[in-house]
Amino acid sequence: MTATAPLSLSGPDSTSPATARRRASIHWARLLARIYELRPLTCPRCQGEMRLIAFLTEPSSIRAILARLGEPTTPPLLAPRARDPPELEAEWAGTPEFAFDQSPPWDPTSPAPDPGLPFDQTLN
Repeated sequence: MTATAPLSLSGPDSTSPATARRRASIHWARLLARIYELRPLTCPRCQGEMRLIAFLTEPSSIRAILARLGEPTTPPLLAPRARDPPELEAEWAGTPEFAFDQSPPWDPTSPAPDPGLPFDQTLN
């Protein structure tokens, strides 16, 4: 897969693939430096500027490099998926008195209950 960079009208040299790659790697490095406060293209030994020369995408070449460096070539094992808690049958599960709707039956023809408090609607 080849990535293409947007063309710039700043000069004839700016449309070359090498210039576009260099500019993209600089923007990538600046973005990482801004977000994570680190300089990925600065050499940790001499503080000189490094440049990207390749992206490794072939599994065989990645395994060969890791083996040469003495690193593991297989990914670590994933932990098994955590199980759900056991489903327990509640003791009251079939009892009608513990039904979820605890409200008394509603009769639209019955009057509203009298709160027993005086209610005055006059304006003073």
